[in-house]
Amino acid sequence: MKCREIQPMMRTFIVRALSFSAVAALTLNPALTPVLASDYRAAPIAADGQMNARFVSLGIGKSIVIDLPREIKDVLVADPKIANAVVRSTQRAYIIGAAVGQTNIVFFDSTGAQIAAYDIAVKRDLNGVRAALKQSLPNSDINVEGIGDGVVLTGTAATPVEAQQAADIAARLVGGNEKLVNSIAVRGRDQVMLKVTLAEVQRSIIKQLGIDLAASMTYGTSVVSFVNNNPFTANNAPLVAGNGIQGTFGGGPSVRATLRAMESAGVVRTLAEPNLTAISGESATFISGGEFPIPTGVTCQTTASGGIGQCVQTVSFKKFGISLNFTPVVLTEGRISLRVMTEVSEVSSENALTGGAGGTTIPSIKTRRAETTLEIPSGGAMAMAGLIQDQTKQAINGLPGLAQLPILGTLFRSRDFINNQTELVVLVTPYVVRAVAQKDLSRPDDGFASASDPQSDLLGSINRIYGVPGRVEKARNYRGTYGFITD
Repeated sequence: MKCREIQPMMRTFIVRALSFSAVAALTLNPALTPVLASDYRAAPIAADGQMNARFVSLGIGKSIVIDLPREIKDVLVADPKIANAVVRSTQRAYIIGAAVGQTNIVFFDSTGAQIAAYDIAVKRDLNGVRAALKQSLPNSDINVEGIGDGVVLTGTAATPVEAQQAADIAARLVGGNEKLVNSIAVRGRDQVMLKVTLAEVQRSIIKQLGIDLAASMTYGTSVVSFVNNNPFTANNAPLVAGNGIQGTFGGGPSVRATLRAMESAGVVRTLAEPNLTAISGESATFISGGEFPIPTGVTCQTTASGGIGQCVQTVSFKKFGISLNFTPVVLTEGRISLRVMTEVSEVSSENALTGGAGGTTIPSIKTRRAETTLEIPSGGAMAMAGLIQDQTKQAINGLPGLAQLPILGTLFRSRDFINNQTELVVLVTPYVVRAVAQKDLSRPDDGFASASDPQSDLLGSINRIYGVPGRVEKARNYRGTYGFITD
């Protein structure tokens, strides 16, 4: 009797042990658990008796399988254009995404009770975009998320160029920039210092030689005068040189000759080296110069009687000096793309305008400007602009006929010769830089000290030069092999 009772008890114990092992295996190995099979049992019931809906995200043209605990009698699909439900058996359904949007699906049993409810969000299938970004930009960590009909890019990129490339690739795959939001952050944006050197040398030579003759002869009551003036016109001026020799010959007829001769050689050297630092992808501007006024008109006030009252000269200001504007973008492999505009201008008396009642002179501006886009490695230099100009002017003025005589014709003509040579070059050198300690930087006034009164009065000194305190020059002991290596 006891043995017959023990056997059912042992059988029950074995069944419970096997059930516990199966549950433990399913818990420890999630891959063995069926998808969405136990969601209904875990779904809480709301206060109004309706089952809370489970959120499901689908891609367009993608589907999921739903296994239900009871037989399906009826299915409610809020918007079949967005997602649809297909029932192939009494307890299994398929949900298929059709278009971008949101809808919900509810399953009912034969008694009309709700079995399960799902909130469906159909989004773009962005796996292709993710794969393309991963393959094209392996050094970046970019996340792609879909919100409605749009796409949001988040994460980080190594450089601004990679961030822009990611946005371009995603825009091409999703159908335009209007559906794309680029929220990619750049890791450690580089800083670029641009050094621009603008050097110009102008050489000018002027040679002038001319003779002016004036003669008068008196015979009785008759007077005959002769005057021959030969101006210098090559430089658009009647006279550049003022040297002259005058003399009178003979006691009767008087002859006066003026010799004008001048030779001038000049050289002008212009050097400007503006330096400027900016973050990669941002623009920076440097200006050093001034403004000078240009008269634009006269404004007069009207008196109470209708007359003209006090008048005020109105002016406008024109800028001149040194300016630099550039936008750097650090590319891969240490190369830098530069958009550079540099200008050096100065006030000049050439082509100046003189006029008005007071003889106001309005100067002109001489400008050297260069603007272009370059791609240079960090520390490399390139000549972005250059100019070599050689201008020669020569003019001969004289008395027709007599000026062409050999030897004697020199007395009746003048020669004006001008030669201008200009050579200009603009060099740019970008560097990828980082911040350093203040003690490692130098200032223009390092080592400057004003001279004392005895030094200024007795020795004629205006300043004293000392070493910079605390600065020690690095040792220049080279050991080992150094120089250039060619393969």
